[in-house]
Amino acid sequence: MTEDIINVAIVEDEDEIRGLLEQIIDRSPGFSCKHVYKDCESAIESIKDARPDVVLMDIQLPGINGIEGIKILKDQMPDTDFIMLTIRDEEGVIFQSLCAGATGYLLKETPPVKLLAAIREVREGGSPMSPGIARKIAMSFHPSAENPLTPREKEVLTRLTDGENYATISDKLFISGNTVRAHIKNIYRKLHVSSRAEAVVAAIKKNLI
Repeated sequence: MTEDIINVAIVEDEDEIRGLLEQIIDRSPGFSCKHVYKDCESAIESIKDARPDVVLMDIQLPGINGIEGIKILKDQMPDTDFIMLTIRDEEGVIFQSLCAGATGYLLKETPPVKLLAAIREVREGGSPMSPGIARKIAMSFHPSAENPLTPREKEVLTRLTDGENYATISDKLFISGNTVRAHIKNIYRKLHVSSRAEAVVAAIKKNLI
């Protein structure tokens, strides 16, 4: 019986990384990689004709980022599995990716053997994740009495403490300005404060970030 070939596409803006991934996958038995893209715009334009089984998607891309790209491509190809392959390991970015439609989340340091195993796993119904990513997700479901903030609220508070404004926070966390304001409102409520300055002082005193 002939083994089914898993058709993989790649969206990655770094030429060296993209080429290396293409070689690793296309030269491995049971895998094919004939479609690679340097940005989401190129993928959105033509990937639907390739109908890949799995797409490896970077997050930090020129133009449309990988999270927004998945939202668009998932509508075009609902049966395709998307795996984030990125250097980003912040809790908020992880959850944004999963909510957008990613089925797996791997860091770029993942060894080739494990990457191929993850591609196979996702086609078998699994949700492969790098160990550190899986731990972050698990820990996010265990709120601390000492720190009542969610992972995303902690991220927003950290950026507030660093002096970032709402627009910068929105851009870096891939969320809307209204969502940033909603998180800050929750932070104020949970910390029993009414201003940015008070929130920063409370965060420092309570070692919340």
